[in-house]
Amino acid sequence: MKRWLASVLAGIVLICAQFVAGCIAAPTPDSSDKHAAQGTITVKVLNIGQGDAILIQTGEKNVLVDTSDVDERDKLRAELKKADVRRIDTIILTHPHADHIGGMDVLLDEYTVGIVYDNGMPSTSKLFLGYVKKLKEKKIERKGLVAGDRVDLGGGAVFEVLAPSAELVKEGSVKGYKHDPNNESVVGRLVFGDFSMMLTGDAEKKEEQAILAAGTTRVKSTILKAGHHGSKTSSSADFLRAVQPEAALISCGVNNDYGHPHKETMKKYHAMKLSVYVTAENGTITVTSDGKTYNISVERGEKQ
Repeated sequence: MKRWLASVLAGIVLICAQFVAGCIAAPTPDSSDKHAAQGTITVKVLNIGQGDAILIQTGEKNVLVDTSDVDERDKLRAELKKADVRRIDTIILTHPHADHIGGMDVLLDEYTVGIVYDNGMPSTSKLFLGYVKKLKEKKIERKGLVAGDRVDLGGGAVFEVLAPSAELVKEGSVKGYKHDPNNESVVGRLVFGDFSMMLTGDAEKKEEQAILAAGTTRVKSTILKAGHHGSKTSSSADFLRAVQPEAALISCGVNNDYGHPHKETMKKYHAMKLSVYVTAENGTITVTSDGKTYNISVERGEKQ
């Protein structure tokens, strides 16, 4: 009897042990699950002339990356009205050049703004100093971004920051530092499920190389927003090989003084057999994705 009881108890202990072990071994949800794509995302490279203004609309937020130039504010208003935007939850300013921050006065005066991100560096630009002052007056939070940061854009969309590095920001915050705003641009990947888009600001070859030298493995992207409006100073061969985009989107003005996009850049894109779209020719470029597939549509014309 004692032996039988001992055997039964041993069996019960073994079953309990296996049950507990099974519970412990059960996989826990990956932290990335909270960023699983929900619904659809829309990315619009707005037709605002010679500058950048990229509207990202997720299931939860309106996000604007750069804000066009000072003399293009009416175009920015019109584009936001067409997209039925009344509130801008997040603004990401890549660098303090006028053709990227020129619409901030309009946004802060005429829209409800949630939070503003930039590269965290000082600038003597009157436009920069003006919007920083207005943010303080309106008690709108401002944060600097560095490589490794992740900004939750809602609906499962995330902005993964690749540049500038924390070291560069620290160096650039020292009085007397000679700034190179293009190569201090906030650069990052918009990630939504399997879809991704590289957002480059005006990053040139110098910053592109710094991103690659940092050894990040998260560079490959479905779509590239061409650096510096399609300038030959950007889209270096090494960077393009690492990103491996299927399409390139260029924001620039009609007959602009800089000759953007440059022939050298277009030649590289065509050699890679990319689908290329240019706001000067195509108007606002709209990308929609469900996190698995994507579609690109334009207001006029065809891919270049």
